[in-house]
Amino acid sequence: MASAHGHHHNNERRVGWAALLTGVFMLAEIAGGILSGSLALLADAGHMFADFMALAMAWVAFRMARRPANWRFSFGFDRFQILVAFVNGLSLFAIAGWIFYEAALRLIAPHDVLGGTMLGVAVAGLGVNIICFLILAGAERDNLNIRAAAIHVMGDLLGSAAAILAALIILLTDWMLADPLLSLLVAVLILKSAWGVVKKAGHILLEGAPKGLDSETVAADLVTNIEAVIAVHHVHTWSITQERPMMTLHARLAAHSNTSAKQSADTVAAIKARLAERFGVTHTTVEIEIGDPGSC
Repeated sequence: MASAHGHHHNNERRVGWAALLTGVFMLAEIAGGILSGSLALLADAGHMFADFMALAMAWVAFRMARRPANWRFSFGFDRFQILVAFVNGLSLFAIAGWIFYEAALRLIAPHDVLGGTMLGVAVAGLGVNIICFLILAGAERDNLNIRAAAIHVMGDLLGSAAAILAALIILLTDWMLADPLLSLLVAVLILKSAWGVVKKAGHILLEGAPKGLDSETVAADLVTNIEAVIAVHHVHTWSITQERPMMTLHARLAAHSNTSAKQSADTVAAIKARLAERFGVTHTTVEIEIGDPGSC
């Protein structure tokens, strides 16, 4: 528990700093996009706004996860992180839709863009995004909230690179269509990031089985490795967060005259130890049944 608490504190601190840097520069990028007339900068600012919201909500989620479980929320508040990741993913779809719309308008009627101003702001944005990415690189990489935040920042880093490329093209060739075209590239990157986050968070929220924990594999493994177990059924697996897989199952033992409460308890202990060792599941509820499985 101490180690988990240390991870959460490190995650929270790093996400907080990344949110602060992103939020401050987002305002500068909006101003630069308006002054230069660059949609690429405004698109990247939109992505940075999504990043800021994602990082800020991730920070709040880590703060919420500190709260202890109670009678109303018996599993605690860890899953708030997953809910935040899901909402952040959905918000990215809206940001991408706005960029597509604005890019279409500018492809029809190109706007003049101040390439020099655009280039300066985009280079500064790239630097901020690199710093934020390095900050998050020191956090817990298996945490879905951290992974979602890092994907946001990586997408924004690529968006800044696209804005730099558009600015250089405009300065060298005066081809204004580079701005909306590269904005479309940013939108595609946002959509790709959004889909990955929504898919993973939605799977957890819908109580989907964690990867590698399908019921058939678990049942076969226990029957093979736990001598007293002759059948396993009603296996249910889900996650509170990606780090907290849960499981319930029924294990059937052969009917013997010497079957005792102690043997049942020993079997339960062996099952839990096997699940922790083989599948990484440390929270399991096991119900023991004795005798012929019959209709089961």
